[in-house]
Amino acid sequence: MPPFPKPDTDYAYDAQEEILKLRQWRDTKPGRQIPSRSGGTFLLGSWNIANLGDDQQTRDSGDMAILAEIISWFDVIAVQEVKEDLSDFRKIMQQLPQSYKAVFSDMAGNNERMTFIYDRARVQRLELAGEIAVPPSAHRYIKLPGIGQKFNGFDRNPFAVAFQIEDQVFTIVNAHLFYGTDSQLSKNRRALETYALGRWADLRAERGDAYSGNTVVIGDLNMPAARPGDEIYDALVKRGLHVPAHQSRIGTTITEGKHYDQMAFLPEDAGRLFVTDGVFDFDGAIFTQLWDQEGRQGFEAYMRYHISDHRPIWAQFRLA
Repeated sequence: MPPFPKPDTDYAYDAQEEILKLRQWRDTKPGRQIPSRSGGTFLLGSWNIANLGDDQQTRDSGDMAILAEIISWFDVIAVQEVKEDLSDFRKIMQQLPQSYKAVFSDMAGNNERMTFIYDRARVQRLELAGEIAVPPSAHRYIKLPGIGQKFNGFDRNPFAVAFQIEDQVFTIVNAHLFYGTDSQLSKNRRALETYALGRWADLRAERGDAYSGNTVVIGDLNMPAARPGDEIYDALVKRGLHVPAHQSRIGTTITEGKHYDQMAFLPEDAGRLFVTDGVFDFDGAIFTQLWDQEGRQGFEAYMRYHISDHRPIWAQFRLA
């Protein structure tokens, strides 16, 4: 995503007041509740934080406090669009409790890193941490009906990391799949990347030598609609991955209402532990005076620059 232009509006706000609004929205708004972290459950999140670290999209300390607040609600959260420059990322980490740690890939397409932030007080990171790549010899197997162009690898290799919480081990795959433009060539490339990811998960389970029996693919999958007939959805589920229906059908992007951010898992492994999931529309809770002052257009321009144009998604899994 190219950096968003700095909005014309200078809006002064109290970060702690906005954080209280977020918590109230999370705890009391119908359809927005996020379960509390507790024994016997695992709370996984994912958030595309637009251009985090891009020198043309700067955030202040209040913005970082809001980002850190939402991140702190999860045992593990996959974050996309962390740029090569980690200065803003480190400011967020400084605002989190000391038990929160991170692991990330090196930069790839669009100078982005794939990042996990996790609470070491509840979660242990295990040995597995690596990018998923399809060897050139297997590129010929990444094909879909009606698509003639060749698969040439991921623009940003999905990043798989294993975590243990209580007695369960999860391999979480953080993915930000190719978007490109609205051209058919770009859509085909995105579909091929999506199928390649589903094929990887299927083969790991089929061989029986996967690191863990609970694999969850999560992130910005650039899926316009999570329903049969959408070419990206169809490519993802073709090899057996299951995409759960969100508790709320709120779009995961603020301005477009698309469902780009998704999660998927095989029903026979992580699927047996899945409890519930949802989308958290933080933009419904904060900066209310800005909406009154600037209207929708000004509000959205400010929100996507200072916080993000994507909303976080989450899933809860039971551990027994």
